[in-house]
Amino acid sequence: MKLKELFEKSIFPVGGENTAFKQYFDGTSYLNMLSVEQVVIGNVTFEEGCRNHWHIHHAEKGGGQILLVTAGRGYYQEWGSEPRELKAGDTVNIPANVKHWHGAAPDSAFQHLAIEVPGEGTSTEWCESVDESEYNKLK
Repeated sequence: MKLKELFEKSIFPVGGENTAFKQYFDGTSYLNMLSVEQVVIGNVTFEEGCRNHWHIHHAEKGGGQILLVTAGRGYYQEWGSEPRELKAGDTVNIPANVKHWHGAAPDSAFQHLAIEVPGEGTSTEWCESVDESEYNKLK
């Protein structure tokens, strides 16, 4: 799916370029915060080939993240595991304290809702970029 097509079909507003977190992404992403009360929900859109860096959603209790894929094709990978291909309708439950990354496939734009699971003592630790040669092996 090309970015223009995703923009036209998106059921949630795409938002502006994600400049606040740009240093943690390889490629261009867009962010529209749908909720910042009760439960934080962001609509994240990735251009073709864009992905975030490895990161960990730390929590002393509760916490983690849920991804609801709404458009395009992408990947999710936990440290030490194989990448999982994602498409519209897929759900990813990311436990707290698990190192992972997610983003678009090399040839498709990608969009998901990122839901922050409430918890105690929560923080996000951003780590290294996804290895370029490993990412380029993805279809």
